[in-house]
Amino acid sequence: MRVLGIETTCDETAVAVVSERLGGEGGEILSNEVLSQIARHAAYGGVVPEIAARAHIEVLDRLIRRALERAKTEAKDLDAVAAAAGPGLIGGVLVGLTAGKAMALALGKPFIAVNHLEAHALTARLTDRLDFPFLALLISGGHTQIVAVKAIGDYRRLGSTVDDAAGEAFDKVAKMLELPYPGGPQIEKLALEGDARRFDFPRPMLGREGADFSLSGLKTAVRQEILRLQTLSEKDVRDLAASFQAAIVDVIVDRVRSGVRLFTAGEGRAPQGLVIGGGVAANGAIRRALMRLCAESGLRFVSPPAALCSDNGAIIAWTGLERLKRGLTDDLDFAPRPRWPLDAAPSRSHHGKA
Repeated sequence: MRVLGIETTCDETAVAVVSERLGGEGGEILSNEVLSQIARHAAYGGVVPEIAARAHIEVLDRLIRRALERAKTEAKDLDAVAAAAGPGLIGGVLVGLTAGKAMALALGKPFIAVNHLEAHALTARLTDRLDFPFLALLISGGHTQIVAVKAIGDYRRLGSTVDDAAGEAFDKVAKMLELPYPGGPQIEKLALEGDARRFDFPRPMLGREGADFSLSGLKTAVRQEILRLQTLSEKDVRDLAASFQAAIVDVIVDRVRSGVRLFTAGEGRAPQGLVIGGGVAANGAIRRALMRLCAESGLRFVSPPAALCSDNGAIIAWTGLERLKRGLTDDLDFAPRPRWPLDAAPSRSHHGKA
């Protein structure tokens, strides 16, 4: 069984072909082509939706051909076509969704509309064969949430950010420090050389009930410190980066710990493991802190390779394959969804068994 996946929800154009391993244990990535638009958006310090959509249009056809060639697969031999239908930038989502529908129609193959967040949550089943139920921490530029993943299509959001997403906070602080875009990796690099104890930044929501996040207050505290210092030395920048990252790490660990308690209380059992996904999940300090938390809690920690944490077609294809195996396909009139909560009640046209 082979599925082609298309991802265009933000500033990466990505196409992949994924197959199921013999015996149904996990998947095999036959190709995973990604073209980043970072250079196009760098001058603006962030993603410009109109530029992103046009860039997807320019390269998507070529990328689909390349993914099929690298996978040594003819289009007619695909079992289905999957495309990310949201959440994301509406212009970009439309490009990938329309291309996926057109391919499915032309080939006479099933079409699967994939929730981008679901794809990140299910990555651990592609890479590590993780069984349900498990806990997923999804952290990216647009999303920060903790989700109980109980089965395909069965998710319960335990906590989410009430303001800024983690990746958004990283990028905004990096912009304040006049670091190149994208800012998250720059902060992580500088933090390795900085003093994380120099600035006592707040840890919003720490110790609170529930598993929600709030990061705008932390971002504001960094801005106020920059204004107080007025002129930043190289040491100031390194120490600010280190102190900010340390605060983010403390908040994430505390919120995940609370999420584990909520999961266990709700399901009557501990999760099979903790999975992290999304671009910010590539941050080494966050990974190491969560590994320690899982070791203390007796939980399995599943951290997919960094290339599969950022946006890519392989996780879209894999989610399409998981849904196809259960007979869950979608009509070609499936509408793009710029906002699509992972735990929203399904209002999609499925065919076959649920």
